[in-house]
Amino acid sequence: MAFENLTPAEMRALIRKEEYTGQTSGLCPGYAQANLVVLPEEYAYDFLLFAQRNPKACPLLEVTDTGSRLLKDIAPGADIATDIPRYRIYENGLLTGETTDVSTLWRDDLVSFLIGCSFSFEADLLAADVPVRQIEEGKNVPMYDTDIPCASAGVFHGNMVVSMRPIPHDLVPKAVQITAGMPRVHGAPVHIGDPAAIGIADLSKPDYGDAVTVKQGEVPVFWPCGVTPQNAILRSKPSFAITHAPGHMLITDVKNVNLKY
Repeated sequence: MAFENLTPAEMRALIRKEEYTGQTSGLCPGYAQANLVVLPEEYAYDFLLFAQRNPKACPLLEVTDTGSRLLKDIAPGADIATDIPRYRIYENGLLTGETTDVSTLWRDDLVSFLIGCSFSFEADLLAADVPVRQIEEGKNVPMYDTDIPCASAGVFHGNMVVSMRPIPHDLVPKAVQITAGMPRVHGAPVHIGDPAAIGIADLSKPDYGDAVTVKQGEVPVFWPCGVTPQNAILRSKPSFAITHAPGHMLITDVKNVNLKY
């Protein structure tokens, strides 16, 4: 099946039935995708502050009512517990499992945060003839922990996670210009060039996702990433949390054009 030709609602229906459980880069081009963080209500205010203080890494698209599994704005009727291809479960700061459905884990005190995703600007890059390597190679985007500190809020603290796309040297200004116009899906790069300058030792060994080819004449370009909250969860150790698995996003009904300046 040509998944990339489906509407967001059709794609979410397949995901809900577990007929698609893969990463979502390149799916439903033109529509925004979203990262997920689910926390007990006792941590919700602290995380809301964390997101507001770190808008490049955690641009909020929607926050649910306490206990609700259903979205109202970015994908009306979408079910947080079933409509993402793969989830991660954290207990006391430890990753304790991955699953394709968290219905049996749902609680009445949970609050969901939907955060903009850099997959959303990839269609615009491709339309401008800027290559997106992980789509070319059928891989998940490479993501890396950095030594760039986030602003702390309440119990939450940690460093920024970044996604990387190798860009031909002469197309870097175009890539910066395109993505800078979409701050609700991370916006402009946070770093261009030497990975070691932001604490990345080896591009061939991403902390999340897959390594991709960096060709001669290309520059590694790094964008803030919505996996940053997972770094904060590991460091801050809330009693319970659910997130998306890196690269396995919620596909929304919002068109990317509506997230631009």
